[in-house]
Amino acid sequence: MKQKLFYQDSYRQTLNTMVVDQAKDDFGRWYVLLDKTVFYPTGGGQPHDSGLIKDVRVIDVEEIGGEIRHYIAEPTLEVGEAVDIHIDWTRRFDFMQQHAGQHILTASFVELFGFQTISFHLGKELITIDLDIKAISDEQLNATEKRANQIIMENRLIETKWITKDQLSDYPLRKQVAVEEDIRLVIIPEFDYNGCGGTHPTSTGQIGLLKILSSEKQQGKVRVHFACGGRVLEQLNRKHKILQEVTSLLSAPEEGVVKAMKVLMENGKKTEKMLNDSNELVIAYELKELIGENKIERQSIERVFQQRSIQDLQKLARLIVVEETKCKVIFIAENDGLLQVVLARGNENQENMKELAAKILPLINGKGGGSKSFAQGGGSTDMSGDELLKIIHEI
Repeated sequence: MKQKLFYQDSYRQTLNTMVVDQAKDDFGRWYVLLDKTVFYPTGGGQPHDSGLIKDVRVIDVEEIGGEIRHYIAEPTLEVGEAVDIHIDWTRRFDFMQQHAGQHILTASFVELFGFQTISFHLGKELITIDLDIKAISDEQLNATEKRANQIIMENRLIETKWITKDQLSDYPLRKQVAVEEDIRLVIIPEFDYNGCGGTHPTSTGQIGLLKILSSEKQQGKVRVHFACGGRVLEQLNRKHKILQEVTSLLSAPEEGVVKAMKVLMENGKKTEKMLNDSNELVIAYELKELIGENKIERQSIERVFQQRSIQDLQKLARLIVVEETKCKVIFIAENDGLLQVVLARGNENQENMKELAAKILPLINGKGGGSKSFAQGGGSTDMSGDELLKIIHEI
């Protein structure tokens, strides 16, 4: 523990120490061991510190077999060399705020509703906890957030204490500790007592603020997304920028954005219905036209289209073969450098459309599939639809 100065003072950012070893791990990554360190290694849900050893950037920190390994890109340090080390304080303090905020939010869920946290993840932008429940209400989320921020605003002391296994019964622990020696408690008196090896501020007020952002069901549990401290301001700035852009696009004040969006969505649905109705009319007209063009010879109906969806052509082909049961349909669509093919046959036509597609699609570097009566596919090619149709005639 004497080596781990981040436990003695989580606010310490610099240290003069000595390189005691430099080696490669089993994966070929270089690391150094230091006489003493302020670099926190990954553990307990908290990511590792980053920073510099002399002028060498530390890219990872892990504790393995009692050693704190400071991973570096290249072995440029010397064993026995005295070095100054500096941690990235912005990163460290952010983690301190988030980790302490997680303790408070978790304890608030327990205090108000008896909801237990079963896992915790500290990500780059948000933090999540998984609650051992199947559902949660907005009222419960709001009440818990309010209680957590009350504890933060009261600027309560956050203590850390090393105890033995025999002393555990002296404290009302929120959950059982996972170790039997070197037991470290993080304590907010008269609120939360919890075993933890992470770094924390010395008072709750330094967390600043806690905001629950969303919740979701996850594998039969409830996952809560939230942010603390500086991350709340980042989230607010991001959402404010988005809101400003939306109000500008909608030409509506902030308080009128929801109403304007509802109107826009309603109009969009009406427009979509009108387009669908128009599309149905176009398909009906094309159906009449294509069948009319082929009154004398109904063995094959073929056409090359420009900028038509394969869904439209599938619908049109199906309508045709219902009426023209002896007919075969070959539709090709030219869509922004892609050729898409739809093949269909009536129930009195015995040609295998799946086999025909298997001959056509390699010609356009395409993929697809289907059945004996209906197949489709597409690919990227410089060939035109008319050129492909000529080749199909020769197959």
